[in-house]
Amino acid sequence: MRAGKGHPGGARWERRGEPATGKNRVNERREPVSAAPEVPQDVTGEELHAEARAELRTLPKELATKVARHLVMAGRLIEEDPATAYLHAKEARRLASRVGVVREAAGLAAYHAGQWADALAELRAARRLHQTEDAYLPILADCERGLGRPERALELAKSPAARRLSQADRVELRIVESGARRDMGQPEAAVVTLQIPELRDTRLRPWSTRLFYAYADALLEAGRKEEAGEWFARAAAADREGETDAAERYAELEGLQILDLEDEEPTEPAPPSQVSGEELKSEAPADGPTGGGESSEDGPQRSAAADDEEPAESAEAEEPKADVPDESLPESSQQSTGVDGEGPRGETGTPKAGD
Repeated sequence: MRAGKGHPGGARWERRGEPATGKNRVNERREPVSAAPEVPQDVTGEELHAEARAELRTLPKELATKVARHLVMAGRLIEEDPATAYLHAKEARRLASRVGVVREAAGLAAYHAGQWADALAELRAARRLHQTEDAYLPILADCERGLGRPERALELAKSPAARRLSQADRVELRIVESGARRDMGQPEAAVVTLQIPELRDTRLRPWSTRLFYAYADALLEAGRKEEAGEWFARAAAADREGETDAAERYAELEGLQILDLEDEEPTEPAPPSQVSGEELKSEAPADGPTGGGESSEDGPQRSAAADDEEPAESAEAEEPKADVPDESLPESSQQSTGVDGEGPRGETGTPKAGD
């Protein structure tokens, strides 16, 4: 995890880079020592990104290895078990609180665990240590939402640092800003906030799924159900990895039911009918060839000729047809299929525990 990758962000500061007084003050006292989470023996710390390992070189070798192992575990567990990931990150922070990458890891783990205040404090410290004023801006704005302060989230979205973000991070910040508008009871403003050029991009981008989903959600809250269904369909078409519930949301709006065929037990084929030899004889044609004569020779010849013609007819019948777009989906969702792209989790701007 590095600054500027994944979820960059930033925040307003007081007194030329020093955090505000009070609960946001970072690392004023040492935390009490608690039982550290166990690290599997196969984790050596060498799995950590090279840039992160370089920052740990300021520590004694043995300590650097211990910190690196906890950071590796925090990164591995951050999606599937964010609470345990946060424990590993906090242990790394206890051991090396003056290393920027450690504070960054603690902040990101706190964010995924829904610890908004801790995430704010840690990421602000990481920004100061890395000397990057525009880092982590979307995450910090989202944390403000999680703490019930949407106005501060809007201030971050309008700050000068927001104009220096990459395209991907600007889209993420727009999604957070839209969520803040919804928090403030401004659903139409939330819709307008997401009407950006990236919304009409004809190619799938890494942010497409999340942007489409957030726009659909904003439309639905604004009472524009039909449009919301169209954009949930587009989000579902873009979501190749199944990271959102866009397909379920679309089906719910359209009154459809999604069946999970994988859970159904396969039905056994019916046993072949038992036909006796006498029945086969009785069903044979009475006037069939009896051997000898021209009829016995012409029959096989005609059969061979028919066999020669069947492959040509079969090939002609199986000639592929041109794909026809499914008219049940919006036009843009048809266009997005087959386009390169990829699609962090539902609506980006909605904190897990803050909405």
